Amino acid sequence: QVQLAESGGELVRAGGSLRLSCAASGRAIDSYPVGWFRQAPGEERVIIAAIGWSIYSTYYIDSAKGRFTISRDNAKNTVYLQMNSLKPEDTAIYYCAAQRPTLGGNWTRGQQPAYWGQGTQVTVSS
Repeated sequence: QVQLAESGGELVRAGGSLRLSCAASGRAIDSYPVGWFRQAPGEERVIIAAIGWSIYSTYYIDSAKGRFTISRDNAKNTVYLQMNSLKPEDTAIYYCAAQRPTLGGNWTRGQQPAYWGQGTQVTVSS
């Protein structure tokens, strides 16, 4: 069983940066595709970025491209989301989630993750 725990969310001013961490326990997740989602008040949870087992296999939504970077450190069993140039509309609860490993190793869009963290609040003030 995989447990995921997010950290790093806090209150930051617009234009600032944050690095979110998703620490896994229970088993190594080096072969698990991992995604970062966010859910703003009154809105659905949406994916922001994802990474496959290869650090070169990444996916970003358009609003995250050029501002956010997803990465993984398998030695620490942790996936990160570096967020720069933050905007008030980035305010949300951020969740990490892992899909079960596949032969291809990439994140599969539309496939429900098998494991979720509890979320971390990011608030960006104007």
